[in-house]
Amino acid sequence: MKRNKSKAAYMISAVAEQYEIHPQTLRLYEREGLLAPSRSEGNTRLYTDDDLERLEVILKLTRELGVNLAGVEIILNMREKMAGMQRQMEGFLRTLNEELSQRAAGRQADNMQSLVPVIQINTLGVREVRRPTDSKRKMK
Repeated sequence: MKRNKSKAAYMISAVAEQYEIHPQTLRLYEREGLLAPSRSEGNTRLYTDDDLERLEVILKLTRELGVNLAGVEIILNMREKMAGMQRQMEGFLRTLNEELSQRAAGRQADNMQSLVPVIQINTLGVREVRRPTDSKRKMK
């Protein structure tokens, strides 16, 4: 059922026939918020390749795994959140790698904006730091 990516849009009858589901089922998925096809000027539903990928996930969950529509909604929302977190992590790692490569090249980033703060230690002015438990031990 996988398709090549294109900018084509498919009418509800073609999608229903291809996936062997009733058009009312597609309308139900839209009412439930599981699918959001675009509309033509004549108000005809138009399904994109992204919509079809989402439909394939919905059909797999309902047909093969027996998940009800409420469960499908939760799973789809979790997938979207996970994809967002993945993009966020990739952005963080990209920024971190850029900063580390700048440091390796000798270009220091502004320490206040830095992801990896650099602490500069004055070796002449180092003083001992005591923990509260150290002073209690000496008093006994």
